[in-house]
Amino acid sequence: MNSQLSRWVGHPILAALVSFMVGTAALLAYALVVRLPLPASQSLGQSPWWVWTGGLLGAFFVTASIVVAPRLGAAIALALIIAGQLLVALALDHFGLLGFPERPLNGWRVLGAVLLVIGVALIRRF
Repeated sequence: MNSQLSRWVGHPILAALVSFMVGTAALLAYALVVRLPLPASQSLGQSPWWVWTGGLLGAFFVTASIVVAPRLGAAIALALIIAGQLLVALALDHFGLLGFPERPLNGWRVLGAVLLVIGVALIRRF
């Protein structure tokens, strides 16, 4: 959808901006309807710096998918996204990064990742 939006607005960055604006408006409307309280400024100030990078990574991810998906096709683009996210998740679990509990790699997890990568290769080839 965002790739098609890019055609209408003329640039991937503008498409990502419009997409985030629509999402932000929807989240704001929901928060107002259910009357979610605003977070305390003290808790925001005490959060680690890296928790704020999620929005930047999200913007990069959406923009990259807008550019890449039309070139690769939907199936391979999504397969690469899922494989990439799984491999990063395995590393986060293994090392206990970003507050995740440590879950060491084992043979079954490695086999699952290898099978996923093989699946991506098969989708790309055929």
